[in-house]
Amino acid sequence: MVIALKPKLSTSQVHKAVSTKAGVVFPNIYDSKILLSSEARLEEAVGLAQSINLNVCFAEITNLKTVKAGNFFGQGYIDKLKATVDSEGIELLIIDASLSPIQQRNLEKKLQIKVIDRTALILEIFGERAQTKEGKLQVELAHLSYQRSRLVRSWTHLERQRGGAGFLGGPGETQIELDRRIIDDKIVRIKKELDKVKQTRSLQRSARQKIPYPVVALVGYTNAGKSSIFNRLTGAGVFAQDLLFATLDPTMRRIRLQQGNEVILSDTVGFISDLPHELIMAFRATLEEVLEADVIVHVRDISNPDSNAQKKDVLSVLASLGLEHSDSANNYIELLNKTDLLPPEDVSRLEKNSLRHPNIIPVSAQSGAGMERFLTEVENILTSQDKQILVQLPAQDGKTIAWLHANSQVLSSQCQGDKLSFSIKISSDNLSRLQGKSGVKILS
Repeated sequence: MVIALKPKLSTSQVHKAVSTKAGVVFPNIYDSKILLSSEARLEEAVGLAQSINLNVCFAEITNLKTVKAGNFFGQGYIDKLKATVDSEGIELLIIDASLSPIQQRNLEKKLQIKVIDRTALILEIFGERAQTKEGKLQVELAHLSYQRSRLVRSWTHLERQRGGAGFLGGPGETQIELDRRIIDDKIVRIKKELDKVKQTRSLQRSARQKIPYPVVALVGYTNAGKSSIFNRLTGAGVFAQDLLFATLDPTMRRIRLQQGNEVILSDTVGFISDLPHELIMAFRATLEEVLEADVIVHVRDISNPDSNAQKKDVLSVLASLGLEHSDSANNYIELLNKTDLLPPEDVSRLEKNSLRHPNIIPVSAQSGAGMERFLTEVENILTSQDKQILVQLPAQDGKTIAWLHANSQVLSSQCQGDKLSFSIKISSDNLSRLQGKSGVKILS
């Protein structure tokens, strides 16, 4: 897939130009492992370009039997591209595939324009979206890792000898070696800062475990509606728009479930097919929140024709993080979002099917349909290991009575003179805390 842009801009400036003309070409390679259909992949790439204000004026799919080692495309297609580039005044070409540094350099020479691949485009989007210090660090790390592999291309015009002294390197060090060292030093610095973030998150998780609040993590393909669901349940006002990668920085809020239990709801970065390896590694500190979650909620855009392929991409990324999940996992819920965009008969079919699979729930973040059932299922999962006991305590112990109502499900209560008896369902952790309180007697 190729995206073409008109004004003469540097790569770092290109996403800031609303009037930039862009063209998109998706190379449909035989025996490709891409799960999305060619048309969906083309539409997705156009959406990626438009999400940073590029004006897409050219988009097409081209079938490739083989990828050329030197130029990626055959000479015939390159000539066709050159004609389009010249006639449209295009100055940036985005190939929706992974290019080697040599392929990128050769295409730029033949077309006489800037050429970037899918990874560079996604990195550009992430660079614009990141808001917090942590998010910016993660994006910078991904950028540097990507740029380091491209130095052979970026510095061909500076391949000259340069003298130096001390830590800058001895006489005869080339410019490319110096720049590689600079990038390596920056990568080391950023990794150290991200390690501090990781330690902070670990401490935060430990603190939550002491409270404790179970964590419910929202995951899913980009633009599936995770932030919209998060906002409906928490009223947080997190940025949510029909935009790819609208959320990069994780957000957490505490919510109370229907039976009084409190949980922490976590909104995470969206996944995408062929997510660059550099980004998966850079965002690992953030995505570890998913690995530690008590309940994983996979939000799907069920109105998208390629929803099943998107699901496979999400599960693939989770697996790459070391989290193997299946539809039958005890702590897995699948939300089929955007049912408001489906015909009534399709919604009815989904609801009938969900009766056989309680952890697959049709919902609409816009209308709120299905949200109560979703929260009930979260509570069912979290309380599935709870114990039902009968506990007795002094009637005047208002503090412990309030604690019971806040930290357990009170099924019934009975007054016996100066004593109160409660039938409750309670987690093992909270039961241990209850047993440590004075005046409390566990009857059964």
